[in-house]
Amino acid sequence: MLTFTVEQTAFAKAVADFCQREAGTREQRDRLTANGAELHSQELYKKMAALGWTGILVPEEYGGAGAGNVEMSILLEDSMRAMAPIGGIGPTLITAAAYQKFADEQLKKEVLTGVVDGDSLSVSMSEPEAGSDVANLTCRAEKVDGGWIINGQKTWCSNAHFAKSILLIARTDRTGAKHEGLTQFHIPADTPGLEIKGIDTVGGREVNDLYFTNVRVPDSAVVGQVGNGWNQLMAGLNTERLILAAMQLGVAERSFADTLAFVTERKQFGRPVGTFQALRHRLADHATEIECTKLLVYRVAQLADENPTKLFPREASMAKLKATEVSKAMTIDAMQMMGGYGYATEFDAERQMRGAIISTVYGGTNEIQRDIIGKTFGL
Repeated sequence: MLTFTVEQTAFAKAVADFCQREAGTREQRDRLTANGAELHSQELYKKMAALGWTGILVPEEYGGAGAGNVEMSILLEDSMRAMAPIGGIGPTLITAAAYQKFADEQLKKEVLTGVVDGDSLSVSMSEPEAGSDVANLTCRAEKVDGGWIINGQKTWCSNAHFAKSILLIARTDRTGAKHEGLTQFHIPADTPGLEIKGIDTVGGREVNDLYFTNVRVPDSAVVGQVGNGWNQLMAGLNTERLILAAMQLGVAERSFADTLAFVTERKQFGRPVGTFQALRHRLADHATEIECTKLLVYRVAQLADENPTKLFPREASMAKLKATEVSKAMTIDAMQMMGGYGYATEFDAERQMRGAIISTVYGGTNEIQRDIIGKTFGL
């Protein structure tokens, strides 16, 4: 059974109230996002930081809240349900968790205190020939006296255009299997030799190409152990997939609420269109799927809190798969049920659909999630 503490319930209300006050209208959101061209408002994010929310997972010794995955999921679900334009929070929390686990004390303090203050982070894995097959990456870091020289290209990098720093996964050794010889590096976004170039998408300015040309970083830029980058990536899968799932749960809930309001008010043939069985049954199915998704997301969050060192590849992949598929189905049906109004940019339905569809691709495609789940059953 899904139950929340008094404190968690109060936190959810505080997040909802903040988002309603700061970004509750389309006019407010358009102002914060250059009329929808940006998915993240650093202005709004800094206000959240002042409330202590951006550092929700950061330990108290670095100024964070030291909360758990349940509280994190509440923050993400309620923010996305309110359509708060803080799209950069997901990659930031994912990246911060890696620094928390593997960075040395000096770097950990620098980065995590920055996250608490509202800095955004980015993680760079994908390359033109390394998408789902992440370990096929070729961006290389060569050892030199006192540091490393990095050359290569990365792509589909979220947040990089406004991030304070980037967690780069590069190849440092080519002698072993492709999953070996990978290392994580801390790269400040203003490092000489790094070019960040935006990729135009139907969803707005979200992802970037990164070009590294003789980028020099010191030995202290290594995050964790040289050559252990792949294992470090795998250690963060619970957090990454749970973050994506909680965000898309909120998107699905908002899409359902907006659609319900529309079909209740919109009349055809003398009565609200929602009273026709075709739409009534469709919404009943979506409501059921969303409720199932919420139970799954918070079950995974509870498991991760109760077993902080344990990986849950099956459950975490199930949560990401379920939440993103439910969000995609809900937002596509929302457009259908709203007709031409759902297609018009005057309404939020088309924007919600664009964001939901891409969620089945990033963070490991849903085909990859299904493959992972199948393998946990020995298939």
